[in-house]
Amino acid sequence: MTAALAEKHTGTVLEPVRNTEPPTAHRRRGRERAFDDVPRWQIYVPLGIYLLFTLVPFYWMFLFAVRPTGSTSLVPWPMTGEHFSKVWTERSFAVFFQNSMIVGVCTLVATTLVALSGGYALARFDFRIKNGFMLALLCSQFIPGALMLVPLFEIFKNLQMINSLGSVVIAETVFQLPLSIILISGFIKNVPVSLEEAAWVDGCSRFRAFCAVVLPLLRPGLIAVGSFAFVHSWNHFLFALMFLSEQDKQTIPVGLNTLIGADSVDLGALAAIPVVIVFAFIQKWLITGFSAGAVKG
Repeated sequence: MTAALAEKHTGTVLEPVRNTEPPTAHRRRGRERAFDDVPRWQIYVPLGIYLLFTLVPFYWMFLFAVRPTGSTSLVPWPMTGEHFSKVWTERSFAVFFQNSMIVGVCTLVATTLVALSGGYALARFDFRIKNGFMLALLCSQFIPGALMLVPLFEIFKNLQMINSLGSVVIAETVFQLPLSIILISGFIKNVPVSLEEAAWVDGCSRFRAFCAVVLPLLRPGLIAVGSFAFVHSWNHFLFALMFLSEQDKQTIPVGLNTLIGADSVDLGALAAIPVVIVFAFIQKWLITGFSAGAVKG
């Protein structure tokens, strides 16, 4: 009776308190509680097994590199450096390393410069065959390099570029360009056009505005494209094998092939190649570039 008189006097109806929490937050807390209820050994044991299978090949390679020839011990003791000395002196690995560095750096520079110009054109200009050109770039990725060996060999033969590092650089650059142009175009599209327009109003030309405004913002994209081009050209075996015949012009992948004989394999010298260190450094920058470029702004 008293509550009814109070509602009549005030003109308001008391409503029960409702839960205004979004359902996504409730489900998130439920998943967190479920994760906390999982015993830690069920997480760490599979991760430990995966880590073991990942590190065993590296330990096996290190074992062959530092133990004496003919030893079968699973412990790298006594350690020796004969394999490293043999690789750098008898196997001419220093020459292979120098040639691979020349090919990798030249491919990196050429691919990055051409991809910048092509990516900027695709990102900022509209022309009639733009969609068809993009489709052609994508379809070119389905063509294996082995199908192009004969025509490329004939072209470089007519240009007298056989047994020249320049032939490998040109071939690697051509095959890296389609993907590099597409990646750079996507990075440039994420840069607002208004930034360039503001530079134009201040009196900058298109090229100067690109260098001063757009280019600094493309650092993640340049790292990704450059690292990918360098790693691919460093690791590619086919072009170097076909276009380079003299030993003093060969790269590391072809040089590694010389350590494998018809009846035996020089495992100690093969494992002593310190390419893993180079790849570890390059892969860090490669992942950094792709990760930074995947987020707009």
